[in-house]
Amino acid sequence: MAVPSTAVVWFRRDLRVHDHPPLAAALGEHERVVALYVLDPKLLHGRFASLNRTAYLLDCLRALDGELRDRGARLVVRLGDPRMEVASVAEAVGAKRVYAAGDVSPFARSRDRAVADALGDRAELMLGPGVFIARLGSIRKGDGGAYAIYSPFRRAWEEQPRRAVEDTPAEIAMPRIAAGSIPTPADLGFDAPAPKLQDRPEPGEAAALRAVEAFVADGLGDYGSHRNLLAERTSRMSQYLHFGCVSPRVLEERAIAHGGKSAETYRRELAWRDFYGYILLHHPEVARREYRPKMRNMRWSDDAEAFAAWKEGRTGFPVVDAAMRQLVSCGWMHNRARMIVASFLTKDLHVDWRLGEAFFMEHLIDGDMGSNNGGWQWVAGTGTDPHEYTRVFNPSLQQEKFDPDGRYVKRWVPELAGVPAARLSRPWEMPDAEQEAYGCVLGRDYPQPIVDHAIERRRAIDEYRALT
Repeated sequence: MAVPSTAVVWFRRDLRVHDHPPLAAALGEHERVVALYVLDPKLLHGRFASLNRTAYLLDCLRALDGELRDRGARLVVRLGDPRMEVASVAEAVGAKRVYAAGDVSPFARSRDRAVADALGDRAELMLGPGVFIARLGSIRKGDGGAYAIYSPFRRAWEEQPRRAVEDTPAEIAMPRIAAGSIPTPADLGFDAPAPKLQDRPEPGEAAALRAVEAFVADGLGDYGSHRNLLAERTSRMSQYLHFGCVSPRVLEERAIAHGGKSAETYRRELAWRDFYGYILLHHPEVARREYRPKMRNMRWSDDAEAFAAWKEGRTGFPVVDAAMRQLVSCGWMHNRARMIVASFLTKDLHVDWRLGEAFFMEHLIDGDMGSNNGGWQWVAGTGTDPHEYTRVFNPSLQQEKFDPDGRYVKRWVPELAGVPAARLSRPWEMPDAEQEAYGCVLGRDYPQPIVDHAIERRRAIDEYRALT
């Protein structure tokens, strides 16, 4: 009797069973499948180590294990170098193929090459889609080059054929192998317990799919008009997309099926995620350097005190402080707020965007290298779509436009709770008597602004002009 063939499905940023192309391909070709996840210390404790993100990852792995158990399998968990662990599991079950969803970061691509080399002629690494909506390597300009600007990329992206959404498997047969256990952050070498984050979305695929249904029913229709309001809930899909608890293709398909202007706006936001992955794929140097060579000569400030004030939410600019406190408290920040604080750090404080990028990656549970790097460089004027002069955001005007009633600021900066909305964006303009009356004396209850925005805006523009 023939021995049933076995494949390994190596999960990475695709922690789900619905619309999982590598899993579907493996189940279509083999009788048995080993679902594998490798906890790589180089990634966990590397350049962008994050206790928040690791704790969320571990919870998502527990949820994935539950989905696999419901279908007769288990999640096999290993800790170590993927080169050895993937090869070891493949050899233990006699697998000739290892299926995985391809990724774009320099780390991911180097890792996959190393694993393929380690497998040698014993097994083949089969990389397929699943992390992005489109096949990013297939999108090219007419001359064969890569796009550098979002709008023409998006038009080409929209014309790309889409793969079919894969069904959820009803059953997964698995060979005998020690599954291992899902560790705690302490087991992985993190010194402190994971903080209790506010508003932390429930992890895992089932929670992600419930969130999708809730967003489609109650949020997608007015997404276009509400998405920039700081006190309003957004789709909150970013952490699910980062860990692959939901497929970006499923989100795109739901947006198309819903129809309407707001749904199309949401679809174009999904295109931004693909675009930043695309830039990382074609320009891996942006992971550490400015996309625009001219900007590599920018002289950044080394004002450690100003940087600390930004990180701790005590700049004296209410919307900036609210956003930074939200980040530390929640491991998440509204996208409009991300732009505001990035502009403030790079153009009001003149601090290197890489420091902001790293602080975000330390705290964000949705910290995605491509999107985070792309967003920081976009605002800093060092990346694609350069508009370095027009992206000097005035924090007071941004607050007035996107938090007009002050709900967002007052939640995260309770020192300002008694200040009326008309005064909230510029508390430094209040006379002393008003400050006393509203219970917010600057320098005592809330900081004086650490810079003059008008002066720093002019300085930033002059510095950018000198480089261009």
